[in-house]
Amino acid sequence: MLQTVIEFKNVTKLYGEEKSKAVDDISFAIKEGEFITVLGSSGSGKTTILKMINRLIREDSGNITFFGEDISEMNEVDLRREIGYVVQQIGLFPHMTVAQNIATVPELLKWDKKDIQSRIKELLALVQLDPEIFADRKPKELSGGQQQRVGVARALAANPKVMLLDEPFGAVDAITRLQLQKELQKIHKELSDKTFVLVTHDINEAFKLGTRVLIMDKGKVCQFDTPQEIIRNPKTEFVVNLIATVKEHEAFWGELK
Repeated sequence: MLQTVIEFKNVTKLYGEEKSKAVDDISFAIKEGEFITVLGSSGSGKTTILKMINRLIREDSGNITFFGEDISEMNEVDLRREIGYVVQQIGLFPHMTVAQNIATVPELLKWDKKDIQSRIKELLALVQLDPEIFADRKPKELSGGQQQRVGVARALAANPKVMLLDEPFGAVDAITRLQLQKELQKIHKELSDKTFVLVTHDINEAFKLGTRVLIMDKGKVCQFDTPQEIIRNPKTEFVVNLIATVKEHEAFWGELK
């Protein structure tokens, strides 16, 4: 039986003086090895979920567990060592080479230098970047897609149990985005013990990548299921409208044939 990696139990997060609910009494569980996509429009609470998992922000009520342990009782540094974090802005250190960027966390953990070098080569190969060509380049010498690949490699460097990805492909062009989606799917399959949680506002991306899709609207969970089940049996009007949008796009492309 697969282990529960992350569980939210009646979690609420309030923002601002008006105490508006960024997430509103949400509950769900994520199993080991899943690729979960979190889908919703701006302000739906999806990024808040990611930041609460990583303890960048704290819940106001309810509790969150990580492999069965309440994260409010965990050491934040120890928790974050188990989590890789990739954001749209990438955040590579511009003065460092690609290899130095990837080595950042292993060096903080005082890994052996030979192990670090081996890990750099392994990860660059995993994200389809030739170590002989890219290891000594600076971020400014890379395309946006290449920088995002390095960001994924850096997040995987210390072999985390969970990968959190917040709109990771939002800043790249459509063709590069499709390539990166395919590569991320391949990486997840090769690292079958890793749990991925990816936030997106793109329904096609969510349904393509997610083994299950968590759909958010106005801080609430609308539906959490496989893409196939959501399409067959949408639970709320918001989900019905999302699916209708996709069908409209399909009809548009069909008219151009």
